[in-house]
Amino acid sequence: MPRYALKIEYHGGPFAGWQRQREQPSVQQAVEEALRRLDPAVGSIAAAGRTDAGVHATGQVAHADLSRDWDPFRLSAALNHHLKPAPVAILGAAAVDGNWHARFSALERRYVFRLLSRRAPATHDAGLVWQVRHPLDPDAMQAGADRLIGRHDFTTFRSTMCQAGSPVKTLDRLTVTTVPHAVGTEYRFDVRARSFLHNQVRSFVGTLERVGAGAWSPDDVTAALQARDRAACGPVCPPQGLYLADVGYPEDPFARS
Repeated sequence: MPRYALKIEYHGGPFAGWQRQREQPSVQQAVEEALRRLDPAVGSIAAAGRTDAGVHATGQVAHADLSRDWDPFRLSAALNHHLKPAPVAILGAAAVDGNWHARFSALERRYVFRLLSRRAPATHDAGLVWQVRHPLDPDAMQAGADRLIGRHDFTTFRSTMCQAGSPVKTLDRLTVTTVPHAVGTEYRFDVRARSFLHNQVRSFVGTLERVGAGAWSPDDVTAALQARDRAACGPVCPPQGLYLADVGYPEDPFARS
């Protein structure tokens, strides 16, 4: 059966997350139902990352095995037609080798978190950012972020429900940049690693927000990391500012498309 990689964008607000769940809407279910409109024999699809309820994606990747060959452009167009009106879009499709796997072939995941600081309520970005009303110090947040780079035991920064076999991960990048925003400032956290623990990025951002607000120091981030204790973590921020932005592979399957 020919295998196709799909690059997927979605608004996570209406969904209980990526993974199919009983009696709750999921992004996986929406994509699989669209695929079955084209090919009733399609089975379950696999994704690079299982985003939680309310988390968005601009570059999720999944793969599906179909019973016949498709032109990738026609496949993405047909899927987008059948996905309406769900806030899910197929940005690209590509034929891949039968051994290629959206999850296990990936070398890197990149997440972006958007944090908006302003007193007036967010309107156009409602549900797409985490908003706080107080000012934040980006240099202090970056100093705290730097304490997390590298290979560490991230027990402090993972959910107690995390099913990963080990809390040890290598964090390759965590940068904080500012983006001018109408009557406020948006802070964007760019986080990259081969893989992540459950709630790891939201735990990072919630902790660094406390540093930016002056309630924590960068040294407190180091102490929390070294504690290897979930109770030492700062507040876990809400999901609506988090985006799965990109997935890296040895060769980009979508380069030709």
